[in-house]
Amino acid sequence: MARVFPEGRLVYGMQLPVQSQSTIYAEPWEAAAGAADLAEIARAADRSGFAYVATCDHVAIPRRLAGAMSTVWYDPVATLSFLAGVTERVRLLSHVAILGLRHPLISAKQYATLDHLSGGRLILGVGAGHVQEEFEVLGVDFARRGAVLDETVDALRAALGPEEYPEFEGELFAFEGLGQLPRPAQERIPVWVGGSSPAAVRRAAVRGDGWLPQGDPREKLPAQIARIAQLRAEAGVTGPFEVGAITEALYVGEPGWDTGRRTLTGKAEALAESLREYGALGVDQIQVRFRSRDRAELVDQITAFGAEVAPHLND
Repeated sequence: MARVFPEGRLVYGMQLPVQSQSTIYAEPWEAAAGAADLAEIARAADRSGFAYVATCDHVAIPRRLAGAMSTVWYDPVATLSFLAGVTERVRLLSHVAILGLRHPLISAKQYATLDHLSGGRLILGVGAGHVQEEFEVLGVDFARRGAVLDETVDALRAALGPEEYPEFEGELFAFEGLGQLPRPAQERIPVWVGGSSPAAVRRAAVRGDGWLPQGDPREKLPAQIARIAQLRAEAGVTGPFEVGAITEALYVGEPGWDTGRRTLTGKAEALAESLREYGALGVDQIQVRFRSRDRAELVDQITAFGAEVAPHLND
């Protein structure tokens, strides 16, 4: 088992706009955006030293939630595969794939192919999901989604390993004698587990190579990180583990427009000083997001962050 990113250095990645448009975080301009915008933003992140770009996952949104969540949710495998072809080094993260919605051999086929085609750039972020109708229409037990995810992760560990004919036997899934090529380019696909509930934190600690919190504020991170360390010790789990955090919304410089009260704005050095606190808390990678009024402004923000803020993150 190996780390994705160097130990002792705070790295930065981003959830991509356009591909998911929940009203909680989407900017107005994203509604009319498309593939060219996604590609240009991913290329900017690639050029600017971002550790990863990330996409979300939902199959179908019920009408009762569409007002808040919207129905714009690009497929993560299709989207990350497209972006693999227009970028060179940036890692490709599913944040998060709702693995329980699909049989593990289907997920293995998709993500092994993505890793193969991208030259080993996949990070598989996984989560339990929360939309009941989505599970019901696909014939998956919503009430047992945590247990389903646990076994699916275990099955995927086998199915994404080096063997052409992987073997697994569990309560829900079993397979042997069925070959899948191509294999992933990576010897071991890193699995980062998303979620901040006690069950999700336990899953990350025991089954994951990393943790993707769901927007925990800074003051809650130390207790969660300590809990993960405790759970890993109790389970006898060793090896590297990478802790993430989602930062406040950012704007590099003085915006000249109302970016909202929860946005960190200002000079690069001040932003870096604030973000360095995450590293001091035990965080390995921060997921940043920027306020913007159009694609050009977002690309400028990404570029400014990489050139002006990032060099000071590890001072």
